[in-house]
Amino acid sequence: WVRLKVQGPAGTSVTLLHAEVLDKEGNFYTENLRNAKQTVQYTLKGGGSETFEPHFTFQGFRYVAVDGYPGTLTLDSLTGVVIHSDMAKSGEFESSFPLINQLQHNIVWGQKGNFVDVPTDCPQRDERLGWTGDAQVFARTAAFNYDVAGFFTKWLKDVAADQLENGSVPFVIPDVLSRPGRPSAGSAAWADSAVIIPWTMYLVYGDKRFLEEQYESMARWVEYMRQRAGDDYLWTGDFHFGDWLAFATTRSDYPGATTGKDYIATAFFAHSTDLLARVARVLGRTEDASRYEQLVSKIKEAYRREFVTENGRVAENTQTAYALALEFDLLPENLRHAAAKRLAAEVRERKHLTTGFVGTPYLCHVLTRYEYLDEAYLLLKREEYPSWVYPVKQGATTIWERWDGQKPDGSFQDKGMNSFNHYAYGAIGDWMYRVMAGIELDPAAPGYKHILVQPQPGGGFTSAKASHETMYGKVSSAWSLKDGNFELAVQIPANTRATVRLPKAKSGQVTESGKPISQGN
Repeated sequence: WVRLKVQGPAGTSVTLLHAEVLDKEGNFYTENLRNAKQTVQYTLKGGGSETFEPHFTFQGFRYVAVDGYPGTLTLDSLTGVVIHSDMAKSGEFESSFPLINQLQHNIVWGQKGNFVDVPTDCPQRDERLGWTGDAQVFARTAAFNYDVAGFFTKWLKDVAADQLENGSVPFVIPDVLSRPGRPSAGSAAWADSAVIIPWTMYLVYGDKRFLEEQYESMARWVEYMRQRAGDDYLWTGDFHFGDWLAFATTRSDYPGATTGKDYIATAFFAHSTDLLARVARVLGRTEDASRYEQLVSKIKEAYRREFVTENGRVAENTQTAYALALEFDLLPENLRHAAAKRLAAEVRERKHLTTGFVGTPYLCHVLTRYEYLDEAYLLLKREEYPSWVYPVKQGATTIWERWDGQKPDGSFQDKGMNSFNHYAYGAIGDWMYRVMAGIELDPAAPGYKHILVQPQPGGGFTSAKASHETMYGKVSSAWSLKDGNFELAVQIPANTRATVRLPKAKSGQVTESGKPISQGN
């Protein structure tokens, strides 16, 4: 919000209006706020200098219009006040490419603007709701930037509290959308936050309490999906948001990327069940683990019969479809490389991503895992729509809801769904930390007890560095390329161990502190 400093006669009314962007003529643009006013009105009591700032509300904005101010308005008259939940900063990232550094800045500010007690989708229009899907796709990135252990501990309890009797999970938490007899719940990828986020928090912080306290909620969601899928283990026919806001086009030769909702639902049914089986193993619930492992096998068999050809072509044939199939290990091993090859070819052909909220978090990770690093960097560095950098070049300071919220000609996307502070696509930050800078955890030793330092340079970058404050202390990785040499500086905290993997290195060419690594310390 804005802190207003003013002096004038009693009864004078000062009005502050808030907006995210200006239109192409430089005018205040508020149509995307829908029914939200984002307006503060203050009436002076008179008698001297007065300072006012609102309570019980907040605004999402970059611009403020002031009406009725008595006297001369100066920079001292208005102070922008940043509010967010009390989270300690835990990560830093920087590279040799300024536009990517601004992207990281935008990711962080999008998180700050939306982590206000609940992980809201946006802080400005008449919504500001705790959308479960947005939180799910962004959770790992969020945990790099800030210590979100307390934040998600609290919110996950809200998830369990609002979970329906049949195990379904509402679209938003707190659940303010459901009505008697008309629940707003049960969308794949959104409701899977009940499983994916606790598992993510356990990996990052190494605290089993995330799993112990949420286990019943996680199991109830998986059992709901099992009931909806029935005996054929394919979850079909229900409402889902799908790959929300995926790339769309009016081109006659390419209709855009639409991934079937039944496909996405079945993929997440398998994924959450697989994670629940792992959780049961961690907690020593061996009977549950065996039962869910058997269920995963049946879901994958059904998925392969329904959606995969003998040559590894996924029926949906979109970037999101391949990303989910490969990230969730839904394909048999003998078909995975063929599927990854098809995905990489699709990326090279389009030269851009086509994914929405569901596929975007996994796309670059899958390409990297199957050794298509060049394609992943192609997507990261692309400057034209659709891309992460396009909004940056348009002057964005946070992550946009749409890839083209403001078009190259200055016009805007659909005013009914066009937030300019919507962190979901900021999930690429996770890849920047884990792949570019190379700070990775070992799932077998969660909480960064065993750290994997494995940077993967590419894309013309000459340097990248990142740090992350783990539960044991700071880990950092900083690499640079100069005169044909690759230099890596690593810091790990006490009471941990690290495995360092150097890209394309030969042991005879590696030195540590100036000495050949073969000589040891």
